[in-house]
This record gives sequence, structure tokens and C-alpha cells, in this order.
Amino acid sequence: MGDIDRARVEKAYGRWAPIYDLVFGKVFDQGRQSTIAEADRIGGRILDVGVGTGLSLSDYARTTRICGVDISEPMLRRAQARVRELKLFNVETLAVMDAKHLAFPDDFFDAVVAQYVITAVPDPEATLDDFIRVLKPGGELILVNHIGAESGPRRIFELAFAPIARRLGWRPEFPWARLVNWATRHGGVTLAERRPMPPMGHFSLIRYRKG
Repeated sequence: MGDIDRARVEKAYGRWAPIYDLVFGKVFDQGRQSTIAEADRIGGRILDVGVGTGLSLSDYARTTRICGVDISEPMLRRAQARVRELKLFNVETLAVMDAKHLAFPDDFFDAVVAQYVITAVPDPEATLDDFIRVLKPGGELILVNHIGAESGPRRIFELAFAPIARRLGWRPEFPWARLVNWATRHGGVTLAERRPMPPMGHFSLIRYRKG
């Protein structure tokens, strides 16, 4: 079964841009709000990867400085309009960027937030590595993402749905073991929390601490 690639993801989210807020706004609201609360708790300068249309930007505390990146230029245009309209002066940067190759120096951010991103990038482990690279020692990587079933009917459905999901821009069969193996291999992170998230607890808020 073929995996996703950057061009396919970029094209898919370009198509999603006009309707993304309507389709996914309410469904993923609790996950977004939970990650923002954790980021605001840390404060300082935050990197929001996969910032999309900027749906989350106005919910951050105005004292939290935000840099947002996304692979989709159409999505970012909507984010930029939102920043102008709402006068979000704490948003320092919005840029088109590949999450696997972040154009920021090492040890730059107090926290990195990635909402519903890891299952939508071609190389999740290398992408996570770069998230940790730009994170300050003691900083946190805050993920919220779908976690695939290990077995049973949901696992069967996820595998069957995978070819369609890839055309839409993500992979549904992403097991928890993949993150466990990544963290073990990396060696520079500690799992701080895994918290079930709606819908139906199939998503998780996951926090890793660097160093």
C-alpha cells in the first residue's frame, strides 16, 4: 500500500482550504483548545506546525508569541487574512514550510504544537526529529492526533479506508507503537502525558518533554 507524499498532501489541503473550517472546526475543537491551553501554560514563543487557516490563532493568549507554518499556501492565505482581521499582533510569522525541514535554528521555541499533523506528513519520524531540534531544552512538543487501533474491527476499517484517506491527505492506520519506537530511538525526549480526545477517544493529546 503506497504511502502519502508531499505533493499529494499539498494538493489535498489546497482543495480543503475553502471549506476546512466548516468541515473540521467543531469536530476537532476540543483537541485544538486542549493543545492551546498547554502551549499557553508554557508561554514564550510557540511554533504551530500545520497552522492551516489559522483557526486556532485567536484562541492563544495574546502574550504568547506564535510562529505558524503550513505546507499549503491557500490555507495560509486564509490564516493571514484572519491575523489582519483580528489584529493578532502576537503572531510573529506565517510561512509556507515543510514540517520535515523547518527553517528555524536549533533550540528556538519554548513549545512546538502540531494539531492533526503527524498522520498527514510523508515521514512522521523525521518530522518529529525536526520538531525536537527547534525546541529548547526543557520545552514541550504538544501533539493531538488520531491514533490507529492495534487490532479488532476499527483496525480492519482503518486499513480498508487507508487508500481513500491518502488521497484526502492523511493516513488513518497510525499505531501508538510507532510513536513509542520513535521516542526510544530518539532518546532525547520523555513522554509527559497521553490524554484521550474526542471524537470517541480515537484521538490523543500527547506531550513530550525535551531533555
